[in-house]
Amino acid sequence: MGTVVGVDLGGTNVLAAAVSSDGEATDHIKETTPTGGPDEVIELLVEMVTSIDDSPAAVGVGFPGPVSQGVVIEAPNLAGWTEPVKLAKRMAKRLKAPVTLGNDANVGTLGEARHGAGAGAVNALGCWMGTGIGGGLIIDGRLFEGQSGTAGELGHVPVEMTSPRRCGCGRWGCVEAYAGRASMRAMVDRLIAEGGSSEMVEIMEDKGKTRFTSSVWKKALKNGDEVATAIMDEAVIALGIALAGMINTLDLDTLIFGGGLAEKLGQDHVDRIEEVTLPRLMAPDVKRRWVVASLGDDSGVVGAAELARAAEQAV
Repeated sequence: MGTVVGVDLGGTNVLAAAVSSDGEATDHIKETTPTGGPDEVIELLVEMVTSIDDSPAAVGVGFPGPVSQGVVIEAPNLAGWTEPVKLAKRMAKRLKAPVTLGNDANVGTLGEARHGAGAGAVNALGCWMGTGIGGGLIIDGRLFEGQSGTAGELGHVPVEMTSPRRCGCGRWGCVEAYAGRASMRAMVDRLIAEGGSSEMVEIMEDKGKTRFTSSVWKKALKNGDEVATAIMDEAVIALGIALAGMINTLDLDTLIFGGGLAEKLGQDHVDRIEEVTLPRLMAPDVKRRWVVASLGDDSGVVGAAELARAAEQAV
Protein backbone atom coordinates (compact mmCIF):
# COMPACT_ATOMS: atom_id res chain seq x y z
CA MET A 1 0.00 0.00 0.00
CA GLY A 2 1.20 3.52 -0.81
CA THR A 3 1.11 6.50 1.52
CA VAL A 4 -1.62 6.49 4.16
CA VAL A 5 -2.34 9.92 5.62
CA GLY A 6 -3.90 10.46 9.03
CA VAL A 7 -5.71 13.70 9.86
CA ASP A 8 -6.71 14.86 13.33
CA LEU A 9 -9.26 17.65 13.07
CA GLY A 10 -9.75 19.59 16.29
CA GLY A 11 -11.76 22.61 17.30
CA THR A 12 -8.60 24.76 17.33
CA ASN A 13 -6.01 23.04 15.11
CA VAL A 14 -5.69 20.41 12.40
CA LEU A 15 -2.75 17.99 12.32
CA ALA A 16 -1.94 15.72 9.38
CA ALA A 17 0.90 13.25 8.81
CA ALA A 18 1.96 10.29 6.73
CA VAL A 19 1.78 7.17 8.89
CA SER A 20 3.62 3.91 8.22
CA SER A 21 2.18 0.48 8.95
CA ASP A 22 4.22 0.32 12.15
CA GLY A 23 2.72 3.58 13.42
CA GLU A 24 5.53 6.02 12.64
CA ALA A 25 4.18 9.47 11.78
CA THR A 26 6.24 11.73 9.49
CA ASP A 27 5.85 14.81 7.28
CA HIS A 28 3.65 16.57 9.84
CA ILE A 29 1.58 19.59 8.86
CA LYS A 30 -0.31 21.69 11.41
CA GLU A 31 -2.82 24.41 10.60
CA THR A 32 -5.45 26.47 12.41
CA THR A 33 -8.97 25.08 12.04
CA PRO A 34 -11.03 27.34 9.74
CA THR A 35 -14.12 28.96 11.22
CA GLY A 36 -16.07 29.46 8.00
CA GLY A 37 -17.91 26.14 7.95
CA PRO A 38 -17.57 22.77 6.16
CA ASP A 39 -16.45 24.06 2.76
CA GLU A 40 -13.46 25.90 4.24
CA VAL A 41 -12.51 22.95 6.44
CA ILE A 42 -12.71 20.42 3.59
CA GLU A 43 -10.63 22.70 1.36
CA LEU A 44 -7.92 22.90 4.02
CA LEU A 45 -7.96 19.15 4.68
CA VAL A 46 -7.53 18.40 0.97
CA GLU A 47 -4.65 20.90 0.73
CA MET A 48 -2.91 19.39 3.73
CA VAL A 49 -3.24 15.81 2.47
CA THR A 50 -2.00 16.66 -1.03
CA SER A 51 0.94 18.58 0.47
CA ILE A 52 2.02 15.31 2.08
CA ASP A 53 1.23 13.13 -0.95
CA ASP A 54 -0.69 14.25 -4.04
CA SER A 55 -1.83 10.69 -4.67
CA PRO A 56 -2.37 8.98 -1.29
CA ALA A 57 -3.41 5.35 -1.08
CA ALA A 58 -5.90 6.10 1.70
CA VAL A 59 -6.81 8.85 4.15
CA GLY A 60 -8.23 8.64 7.66
CA VAL A 61 -9.82 11.58 9.45
CA GLY A 62 -10.56 11.93 13.16
CA PHE A 63 -13.44 14.35 13.76
CA PRO A 64 -14.43 16.15 17.01
CA GLY A 65 -18.04 15.00 17.15
CA PRO A 66 -20.40 12.13 16.35
CA VAL A 67 -19.97 10.53 12.92
CA SER A 68 -21.58 7.60 11.14
CA GLN A 69 -20.64 5.90 7.87
CA GLY A 70 -18.54 8.81 6.64
CA VAL A 71 -21.07 11.47 7.64
CA VAL A 72 -20.56 14.14 10.29
CA ILE A 73 -23.76 14.08 12.35
CA GLU A 74 -23.01 17.27 14.27
CA ALA A 75 -19.99 19.40 15.13
CA PRO A 76 -20.52 21.11 18.49
CA ASN A 77 -16.99 22.57 18.56
CA LEU A 78 -16.83 23.85 14.98
CA ALA A 79 -18.40 27.08 13.72
CA GLY A 80 -20.82 26.95 10.79
CA TRP A 81 -21.62 23.21 10.85
CA THR A 82 -25.40 23.40 11.05
CA GLU A 83 -26.40 20.14 9.37
CA PRO A 84 -24.95 16.69 8.58
CA VAL A 85 -22.00 16.73 6.18
CA LYS A 86 -20.82 13.87 3.95
CA LEU A 87 -17.22 14.67 4.73
CA ALA A 88 -15.64 11.37 3.66
CA LYS A 89 -17.44 11.34 0.31
CA ARG A 90 -16.59 14.95 -0.47
CA MET A 91 -12.93 14.52 0.41
CA ALA A 92 -12.66 11.25 -1.51
CA LYS A 93 -14.06 12.92 -4.63
CA ARG A 94 -11.44 15.67 -4.43
CA LEU A 95 -8.53 13.39 -3.54
CA LYS A 96 -9.51 10.49 -5.79
CA ALA A 97 -8.64 8.22 -2.87
CA PRO A 98 -10.67 6.37 -0.23
CA VAL A 99 -11.36 8.42 2.92
CA THR A 100 -12.45 6.90 6.23
CA LEU A 101 -14.00 9.05 8.94
CA GLY A 102 -13.97 8.37 12.68
CA ASN A 103 -14.69 10.14 15.94
CA ASP A 104 -11.53 11.76 17.33
CA ALA A 105 -11.63 9.94 20.67
CA ASN A 106 -12.11 6.64 18.87
CA VAL A 107 -9.16 7.13 16.54
CA GLY A 108 -6.98 8.37 19.40
CA THR A 109 -7.80 5.22 21.34
CA LEU A 110 -7.07 3.07 18.29
CA GLY A 111 -3.70 4.75 17.78
CA GLU A 112 -2.66 4.19 21.38
CA ALA A 113 -3.97 0.61 21.45
CA ARG A 114 -2.02 -0.33 18.32
CA HIS A 115 1.18 1.67 18.60
CA GLY A 116 1.22 3.57 21.90
CA ALA A 117 0.86 3.01 25.63
CA GLY A 118 -1.88 0.41 25.11
CA ALA A 119 -0.07 -1.65 22.49
CA GLY A 120 -1.18 -5.26 22.64
CA ALA A 121 -4.53 -4.50 24.25
CA VAL A 122 -7.39 -6.86 23.43
CA ASN A 123 -10.24 -5.08 25.21
CA ALA A 124 -9.44 -1.46 26.00
CA LEU A 125 -11.06 1.84 26.84
CA GLY A 126 -9.61 5.24 25.99
CA CYS A 127 -10.50 8.10 28.31
CA TRP A 128 -9.66 11.51 26.81
CA MET A 129 -9.66 14.27 29.42
CA GLY A 130 -9.88 17.79 28.09
CA THR A 131 -12.62 20.39 27.68
CA GLY A 132 -14.99 17.42 27.80
CA ILE A 133 -14.50 13.70 28.37
CA GLY A 134 -14.08 11.58 25.26
CA GLY A 135 -14.02 7.82 25.06
CA GLY A 136 -13.17 5.03 22.64
CA LEU A 137 -13.55 1.25 22.81
CA ILE A 138 -11.38 -1.55 21.50
CA ILE A 139 -13.11 -4.95 21.61
CA ASP A 140 -11.32 -8.12 20.50
CA GLY A 141 -8.50 -5.95 19.17
CA ARG A 142 -10.73 -3.85 16.92
CA LEU A 143 -12.29 -0.43 17.23
CA PHE A 144 -15.91 -0.89 18.33
CA GLU A 145 -18.26 1.92 17.28
CA GLY A 146 -21.64 0.25 17.84
CA GLN A 147 -24.85 0.55 15.88
CA SER A 148 -24.87 4.36 15.65
CA GLY A 149 -21.16 5.10 15.95
CA THR A 150 -21.48 6.37 19.52
CA ALA A 151 -20.13 3.37 21.45
CA GLY A 152 -17.57 4.23 24.09
CA GLU A 153 -18.99 7.69 24.88
CA LEU A 154 -17.59 7.62 28.39
CA GLY A 155 -18.26 11.31 28.95
CA HIS A 156 -22.00 10.77 28.75
CA VAL A 157 -22.29 7.82 31.10
CA PRO A 158 -24.67 8.97 33.89
CA VAL A 159 -23.05 8.95 37.34
CA GLU A 160 -25.57 10.88 39.43
CA MET A 161 -29.22 10.19 40.22
CA THR A 162 -30.34 12.25 43.20
CA SER A 163 -29.32 15.79 42.21
CA PRO A 164 -27.66 15.53 38.80
CA ARG A 165 -25.65 18.35 37.30
CA ARG A 166 -26.49 19.49 33.77
CA CYS A 167 -24.02 18.45 31.08
CA GLY A 168 -23.04 20.49 28.03
CA CYS A 169 -24.87 17.92 25.91
CA GLY A 170 -28.16 19.02 27.53
CA ARG A 171 -28.61 15.84 29.55
CA TRP A 172 -28.25 15.45 33.30
CA GLY A 173 -25.70 13.65 35.48
CA CYS A 174 -23.11 12.79 32.80
CA VAL A 175 -19.55 12.18 34.00
CA GLU A 176 -18.46 15.09 31.76
CA ALA A 177 -20.55 17.45 33.91
CA TYR A 178 -18.18 16.60 36.79
CA ALA A 179 -14.84 15.79 35.12
CA GLY A 180 -14.78 17.82 31.89
CA ARG A 181 -12.58 20.91 32.10
CA ALA A 182 -15.38 23.25 30.96
CA SER A 183 -17.73 22.03 33.68
CA MET A 184 -14.94 22.13 36.25
CA ARG A 185 -14.32 25.79 35.39
CA ALA A 186 -17.98 26.56 36.07
CA MET A 187 -17.64 24.85 39.44
CA VAL A 188 -14.59 26.98 40.30
CA ASP A 189 -16.67 30.13 39.78
CA ARG A 190 -19.50 28.68 41.85
CA LEU A 191 -17.34 27.61 44.79
CA ILE A 192 -15.48 30.92 44.87
CA ALA A 193 -18.83 32.74 44.86
CA GLU A 194 -19.86 30.59 47.81
CA GLY A 195 -16.77 31.65 49.75
CA GLY A 196 -14.25 29.00 48.74
CA SER A 197 -10.54 29.89 48.83
CA SER A 198 -8.71 29.72 45.51
CA GLU A 199 -5.77 31.25 43.67
CA MET A 200 -6.71 29.71 40.31
CA VAL A 201 -7.50 33.02 38.65
CA GLU A 202 -4.17 34.44 39.80
CA ILE A 203 -2.33 31.33 38.55
CA MET A 204 -4.09 31.65 35.19
CA GLU A 205 -3.11 35.31 34.87
CA ASP A 206 0.48 34.68 35.99
CA LYS A 207 0.80 32.08 33.24
CA GLY A 208 -0.61 34.52 30.68
CA LYS A 209 -3.60 32.29 30.02
CA THR A 210 -7.19 33.32 29.37
CA ARG A 211 -8.75 30.07 30.58
CA PHE A 212 -8.08 27.33 33.09
CA THR A 213 -5.74 25.19 31.04
CA SER A 214 -4.34 21.86 32.17
CA SER A 215 -1.17 23.60 33.33
CA VAL A 216 -3.24 25.95 35.52
CA TRP A 217 -4.96 22.95 37.13
CA LYS A 218 -1.62 21.23 37.70
CA LYS A 219 -0.13 24.28 39.44
CA ALA A 220 -3.23 24.82 41.59
CA LEU A 221 -3.31 21.19 42.69
CA LYS A 222 0.43 21.23 43.45
CA ASN A 223 -0.15 24.30 45.64
CA GLY A 224 -2.95 22.57 47.52
CA ASP A 225 -5.57 25.03 46.29
CA GLU A 226 -8.77 24.36 48.27
CA VAL A 227 -11.24 24.81 45.41
CA ALA A 228 -9.13 23.01 42.79
CA THR A 229 -8.59 20.07 45.12
CA ALA A 230 -12.30 19.73 45.96
CA ILE A 231 -13.32 19.84 42.31
CA MET A 232 -10.65 17.37 41.20
CA ASP A 233 -11.58 14.98 44.00
CA GLU A 234 -15.17 15.03 42.74
CA ALA A 235 -14.01 14.54 39.13
CA VAL A 236 -11.92 11.51 40.11
CA ILE A 237 -14.88 9.91 41.89
CA ALA A 238 -17.18 10.55 38.92
CA LEU A 239 -14.65 8.95 36.56
CA GLY A 240 -14.20 6.01 38.92
CA ILE A 241 -17.94 5.33 38.98
CA ALA A 242 -18.20 5.50 35.18
CA LEU A 243 -15.11 3.38 34.60
CA ALA A 244 -16.30 0.74 37.07
CA GLY A 245 -19.48 0.35 35.07
CA MET A 246 -17.54 -0.03 31.83
CA ILE A 247 -15.08 -2.53 33.31
CA ASN A 248 -17.79 -4.59 35.01
CA THR A 249 -19.70 -4.73 31.72
CA LEU A 250 -16.83 -5.40 29.33
CA ASP A 251 -14.04 -6.89 31.50
CA LEU A 252 -11.45 -4.56 29.98
CA ASP A 253 -7.74 -5.35 30.16
CA THR A 254 -6.38 -1.86 29.42
CA LEU A 255 -7.41 1.67 30.38
CA ILE A 256 -5.70 4.45 28.40
CA PHE A 257 -5.85 8.06 29.59
CA GLY A 258 -5.08 10.89 27.18
CA GLY A 259 -5.86 14.54 26.58
CA GLY A 260 -4.46 17.65 28.18
CA LEU A 261 -5.36 16.94 31.80
CA ALA A 262 -4.17 13.34 31.77
CA GLU A 263 -0.88 14.21 30.11
CA LYS A 264 -0.20 17.15 32.46
CA LEU A 265 -1.15 15.35 35.69
CA GLY A 266 0.48 12.09 34.60
CA GLN A 267 0.53 8.59 36.02
CA ASP A 268 -0.08 9.76 39.60
CA HIS A 269 -3.49 11.08 38.53
CA VAL A 270 -4.29 7.86 36.69
CA ASP A 271 -3.32 5.91 39.80
CA ARG A 272 -5.79 7.98 41.84
CA ILE A 273 -8.56 7.14 39.39
CA GLU A 274 -7.63 3.45 39.56
CA GLU A 275 -7.71 3.56 43.36
CA VAL A 276 -11.24 4.99 43.34
CA THR A 277 -12.41 2.51 40.69
CA LEU A 278 -11.11 -0.75 42.17
CA PRO A 279 -13.53 -1.05 45.14
CA ARG A 280 -16.42 -0.82 42.68
CA LEU A 281 -15.26 -3.74 40.51
CA MET A 282 -16.63 -7.27 40.49
CA ALA A 283 -13.09 -8.57 39.92
CA PRO A 284 -10.78 -6.00 41.53
CA ASP A 285 -7.82 -8.39 41.76
CA VAL A 286 -7.64 -9.01 38.01
CA LYS A 287 -4.51 -7.42 36.55
CA ARG A 288 -5.29 -4.55 34.21
CA ARG A 289 -3.11 -1.86 32.68
CA TRP A 290 -3.85 1.76 33.65
CA VAL A 291 -1.64 3.92 31.44
CA VAL A 292 -1.13 7.47 30.20
CA ALA A 293 -1.22 7.87 26.41
CA SER A 294 2.32 7.98 25.02
CA LEU A 295 1.96 9.19 21.42
CA GLY A 296 1.19 12.79 22.35
CA ASP A 297 -0.26 14.80 19.47
CA ASP A 298 0.26 11.81 17.15
CA SER A 299 -2.41 9.64 18.82
CA GLY A 300 -5.09 10.98 16.50
CA VAL A 301 -3.19 10.89 13.21
CA VAL A 302 -1.82 7.41 13.90
CA GLY A 303 -5.29 6.12 14.82
CA ALA A 304 -6.92 7.79 11.82
CA ALA A 305 -4.38 6.18 9.51
CA GLU A 306 -4.99 2.80 11.18
CA LEU A 307 -8.72 3.23 10.57
CA ALA A 308 -8.11 4.01 6.91
CA ARG A 309 -5.72 1.10 6.48
CA ALA A 310 -8.18 -1.33 8.11
CA ALA A 311 -11.01 -0.12 5.88
CA GLU A 312 -8.96 -0.75 2.77
CA GLN A 313 -7.84 -4.19 3.91
CA ALA A 314 -11.47 -5.13 4.53
CA VAL A 315 -12.44 -4.36 0.91
